[in-house]
Amino acid sequence: MRIRLLLIVVMALWGSAFASSKAAVGDVPHEVAGFLRFLVGAFVLLVALRAPRLPAAEVPRVVGVGMVGVFGYNALFFLALSLAPAADGSVIVPMAAPVCTVAVGVLLGRVRLSGARLLGLALAAVGGIVFFLGIPDTGDSRLLGDLLFLGAAACWSAYTLLGAPLLSRLPAATVTVYATAAGATALGLLAAPAFADVRWSELGLEFWLNQAYLGALPTALAYVLYYHAVGRVGPTTATSAMFLVPAFGLTCAWVVLGESIAPLQGIGAGLMFVGAWTNTRLAVDDSRSVDSAPQVADSAPLAAPVVAVLEPSGSAGLFDTSTLDADPRSESDRSTANSDRPDVEPDPSTVVPTPSEFDSATTTSNRTTGDRSHGSDRSVARRQ
Repeated sequence: MRIRLLLIVVMALWGSAFASSKAAVGDVPHEVAGFLRFLVGAFVLLVALRAPRLPAAEVPRVVGVGMVGVFGYNALFFLALSLAPAADGSVIVPMAAPVCTVAVGVLLGRVRLSGARLLGLALAAVGGIVFFLGIPDTGDSRLLGDLLFLGAAACWSAYTLLGAPLLSRLPAATVTVYATAAGATALGLLAAPAFADVRWSELGLEFWLNQAYLGALPTALAYVLYYHAVGRVGPTTATSAMFLVPAFGLTCAWVVLGESIAPLQGIGAGLMFVGAWTNTRLAVDDSRSVDSAPQVADSAPLAAPVVAVLEPSGSAGLFDTSTLDADPRSESDRSTANSDRPDVEPDPSTVVPTPSEFDSATTTSNRTTGDRSHGSDRSVARRQ
């Protein structure tokens, strides 16, 4: 239940980002708007999470994920916002991303291709065609922008799929921090030629508050929470929550910008929703055993970064090893507690207890023995 609630928060933040980003594009070139958002986001992540350690062998993979999910996605996304309404993007991106994820799963042989899934894919494809046909005759720029939104959705699907294997080895915070930093650097290089076109002195407080919001919440916090969810429930289940984004996105676009979609576009969006939802639900059923397998081993390193973001005052206890070194518990309990630290590789054969279990002096358990009533464990509990 907690993961589902976190996903709802993430989708609400991302839904609001469409309107907020569109407002930023109205004040500065789209390249600069994208760079500023992720510059702030990367800074917040580095400060809040204290630049977690990244093994050198994982650097190319994390940078690659950042190039696809941060640079590739946002280069297309902000360019699309400069050409098309935010309302269009809030429908296309969250509807197309799950379909792309399932389609890739089918191509890789990880998802079974059934009659129901074919029907869902067909409905999503027809819905997309209807949505594009329903675009009001406002010139070719809106059509191009919507096509760019579609490309951004493909990048996001790749970001989700490529990031999932990394989460079996690294904490969500580590992947998010360095992927965001790598993507922000590339966005900065892309934006550099446009800096001279910005009238910096004319940008008011409202613009900078909007950038602070975009960087801190829909970027820094939401990205950590999303990758946390991917590590706990798998990429297919996490991506299915994106069906909530259109509701939040369309509402914010209407309230903030006065935007809306045409009636025929609404029909297309409905068909896309039904098709994408059908495929995602089937994919969840097919991959449930695969998605759930790493949850026990991954839960500790993935949970700590999220608490650190939500409760910055407690981040020192989560990332500072001195608090564990001073722990008066027995050596066996301290070695088990080390699996909760992001910089220590957890033993996959061990069930990682929660901090509350440490405080209540419950004993650790080993999956290889399966015996929770071992006499030595009870003696440890009595001594504490």
